Amino acid sequence: MTKSNIKTSRRKFIRSGIFAGLTSVTGFSAGIVVNRAKAESSEEKEKVLTTDGRLVEVDKSQIEEGKNSVVGRKESMKGLPDRKFVMVIDLAKCKNARKCVDACQEGHYLPKDHEWIKIYYLQDAPNTSPYWFPRPCFHCDNPMCVSVCPVGATYKRSDGIILVDNKRCIGCKFCMTGCPYSARSFHWKEPEVEQPDVEYSPETNVPAKEGTVGKCVWCADLLRQNKLPRCVTACPMGVIYFGDMVEDAVTNGVETIRFTKLMEQRAGFRYREDLGTHPSVYYLPPVNRNFPVDSGFEGHDEEIRKRYEKSIEQIIAK
Repeated sequence: MTKSNIKTSRRKFIRSGIFAGLTSVTGFSAGIVVNRAKAESSEEKEKVLTTDGRLVEVDKSQIEEGKNSVVGRKESMKGLPDRKFVMVIDLAKCKNARKCVDACQEGHYLPKDHEWIKIYYLQDAPNTSPYWFPRPCFHCDNPMCVSVCPVGATYKRSDGIILVDNKRCIGCKFCMTGCPYSARSFHWKEPEVEQPDVEYSPETNVPAKEGTVGKCVWCADLLRQNKLPRCVTACPMGVIYFGDMVEDAVTNGVETIRFTKLMEQRAGFRYREDLGTHPSVYYLPPVNRNFPVDSGFEGHDEEIRKRYEKSIEQIIAK
């Protein structure tokens, strides 16, 4: 069992499964299926982890991808056994590329004005430097949104993920009022983005429905397939780490690190700890930043630029 960080490509990591990279750190074994019945072999090899933690090479033709299945409310409420998911966001790496936002919207068929993960331009004090602040749903351990929902449409799972069932949601918006982080959005009309012809699942919140609430679900459907959330794999800078507190490991798809070690060495913190919500999202301070904050304004359309210009004006006005 090695303690060194695992270096691998995002593509290989995704195929091997969300926790395949964690095996050398924690001993967790991922669900890769090798089809030994296939006679054909390719020259291209794929590294996979066996159930006993050994790293082996097999032909890509021998690997069967996991099949996606729709999970209904009853099963989605159980969560994944023996898991406590956690996210860590490294503010020093964020350039505001917004690839996480794009991947989330594309994967959940969201219109442009529905951002389940938002990126803010923040400055803590007049004499401090501004930085970019990604903010998904925090999937709190003490969620106010769950406690105020009158019909049980919002619920917390055993693995820490909080979901919304739009078949039960009555559109009262109590959860939106109860959430101190404004992490939810309301479907005021039928979605402008064409919805897929699939059975509805709270784990995807797809297809969306007018008059209901949507939010970041940490791509719970992908977690069932041992894959990382879309925002994690889409980020070109490796800003977002995701993992399991039970296994004490998080990964951004390239490197895998012990969660407790990362918190200790990098002074990790939770946003608005004073609220008592106990978020499952942790942040690493924006020190020794990889990019100048001004680079985050490049390459975006006019609407996005104006949004950030307004944020700057508000900061200056204070």
